[in-house]
Amino acid sequence: MIEYTSLIRTNMTISTLPFAPQNVMNRKELKLRAGDTVRVYTKIEEKGKIRLQMFEGLILATKHGAETGATFTVRKISHGVGVERVFPLYSPAIEKIEIIKRSQVRRAKLYYLRNKVARDIRRKMRNFIEFFASTEDLQKARDAAIAETPDVIPELKIEANPETTEIPATENKEA
Repeated sequence: MIEYTSLIRTNMTISTLPFAPQNVMNRKELKLRAGDTVRVYTKIEEKGKIRLQMFEGLILATKHGAETGATFTVRKISHGVGVERVFPLYSPAIEKIEIIKRSQVRRAKLYYLRNKVARDIRRKMRNFIEFFASTEDLQKARDAAIAETPDVIPELKIEANPETTEIPATENKEA
C-alpha cells in the first residue's frame, strides 16, 4: 500500500497526515443525492494519534456530480444548533461514507430546510414566552391577593354533626 501525505495548514503551522489513496470507483457507486441520511467518518489527528470522527446528518446538496471536485453538504442538529459541513467526495481525509436512509425528495437542493427549522423554533419560542408571561401574571395576582389578606388568619374549627353524618334510609315504593 502506498502512503500519501496531505499538507494541512493550521495556525501558520504545517502538519502532515498519512492518508491512503481512495478508490474512486467505490465513491462514484455511492450515488449520493439530496435527502439521503449519511454517516461520514473523517480522520482527525490529535496529539500524534489519528482517530475517526463521525458526522451524521441529512444531505442538503451535492455539487459537481461525480467529477474530481465533487462535494456534498451535510446538515445535522447538534444541541439545538444546526451544523453544516461540506465534504469533498474524493477526500482522503474521509475514511468511509455510510448511507443510513434514502428519502424521496422533490428538490435537488434542500436549502429551504434551514429556514423551515428556524421558523419552527421561532414558533416554539413564541409559545414558550407567552406561557411564561401568563405564569408571571398569575404570580403577580397571587402576590397581590396575599398582600390584601390580614396577617392573622383565624382558625376554623369544624366539628362533625352526628345528625348530618347519618345516611337517610331510602324507602322502596312499589309502583
